[in-house]
Amino acid sequence: MPAVRVWDASERLQVAELQEHKYGISCVAFSPNGKYIVSVGYQHDMMVNVWNWKKNVVVAANKVSSKVTAVSFSDDSSYFVTAGNRHVKFWYLDHAKTSKVNATVPLLGRSGLLGELRNNFFSDVACGRGKQASSTFCITSSGLLCEFNDRRLLDKWVELRSVDSAPASQATSLSVTDELIFCGCSDGTVRAFSPVNLHFLCTLPRPHCLGADIASMTDAR
Repeated sequence: MPAVRVWDASERLQVAELQEHKYGISCVAFSPNGKYIVSVGYQHDMMVNVWNWKKNVVVAANKVSSKVTAVSFSDDSSYFVTAGNRHVKFWYLDHAKTSKVNATVPLLGRSGLLGELRNNFFSDVACGRGKQASSTFCITSSGLLCEFNDRRLLDKWVELRSVDSAPASQATSLSVTDELIFCGCSDGTVRAFSPVNLHFLCTLPRPHCLGADIASMTDAR
């Protein structure tokens, strides 16, 4: 039985086990307020569940037909965004209804307006933070960093491989703070951008090779 397991990191103990998915779980995320967990099942499972995890109940749910590989909650916990194969969708929570313990309410979902980028595989998603809380950022496996505005419209994007001379044929992961967007790319490349205008800031130094003892190195080359 696939399960979402919640652990107390300091005590190293499992504090919750949430079982509702049938085939497997592709991604999970806590809401910033800590009240909810959203879990997205494998493509054949076809379910998006929002849990009040402390009470072990699904408070909202709906079906999704696309392959989903990433999910991110908004800064105010009012909605979350799923991303995957030709798929970016915004799901809205009605907190007045989800507070009812004994009822699972339908999730309201609205597709992102992808325009000419509709045929891409969106490999990761991150909702904006701070002043950029109304924006949502995605990366495509082909190497595009994209921004959705507050109307769910994909209106800005930048090609990761074109910002400097370091190669980056694919993008796989994304992390967003108030002031920075970090994009994890192929060949150990991590690039930083501004969430305000998607301007390229820098490419981080690559990690050292596996097995290398950097404390013993004296040559700076």
